[in-house]
Amino acid sequence: MPGTEDTPMVRFEKVVKKFGDHTVLDHLDFTVKRGDRVTLIGPSGSGKTTILRLLMTLEKVTDGMIWVGDEPLSHVRKRGKWVPAPEKHLRRRRLSIGMVFQHFNLFPNMSVIDNITEAPIRVLGRSKSEARERALDLLEMVGLADKADQHPTTLSGGQQQRVAIARALAMEPEVLLLDEVTSALDPETVDDVLNVLREIARTTEITMLIVTHEMRFARDVSNRVLMFDGGRIVEEGTPEKIFTNPDHERTQRFLQAIVGK
Repeated sequence: MPGTEDTPMVRFEKVVKKFGDHTVLDHLDFTVKRGDRVTLIGPSGSGKTTILRLLMTLEKVTDGMIWVGDEPLSHVRKRGKWVPAPEKHLRRRRLSIGMVFQHFNLFPNMSVIDNITEAPIRVLGRSKSEARERALDLLEMVGLADKADQHPTTLSGGQQQRVAIARALAMEPEVLLLDEVTSALDPETVDDVLNVLREIARTTEITMLIVTHEMRFARDVSNRVLMFDGGRIVEEGTPEKIFTNPDHERTQRFLQAIVGK
């Protein structure tokens, strides 16, 4: 595991992300400690999902640096200078990060268990039997032990999302990124997915970064909440503080719109 107990698990240093002339993240500084569960809230377009995509190396920083553990994610040292990291470095570093997307992204032509074991076997070099045993344990954890040999197309959206969570955990990440994981689900399946994530938060030390509009879930699982607007953090604090007595007028307006406070 990279770093020591005192090393932040995730660190953004003056990170700028632009799409053309549009600045999505504006010299963003923030850190996430090991084992923290941090929820990012704010209006659409405030930069929340961009943070997760940068950590998954699906996007590259325009300026600034990102660290995971005690190693830079976005850059490498070359001839005494920091330069953008090559693809080989990005591939190695993102092994410590798992992401669960809004739309599951499961392979429809593979069984549930093959979806979960494919990357551990191919990328981590696990044996088939070891990967299968771990996958069955994870399916048990997410309440889908009886679905191992089915295909994703036979499952409900909520079940597919629980498979996607198991698949992310099968790679044994140190950081789990959750991007609006219930937004594509029918209302009756939302609680099943959120209860799985609550149990993961309760029983593991995995670091989580969560983008969600489910404020009750954010309150239950997080130990820190960051309010974003215009690519910057406008307020941060404990869930109790942010959801009960926010200081910033922008936070108050946002929560009023979301939860009718």
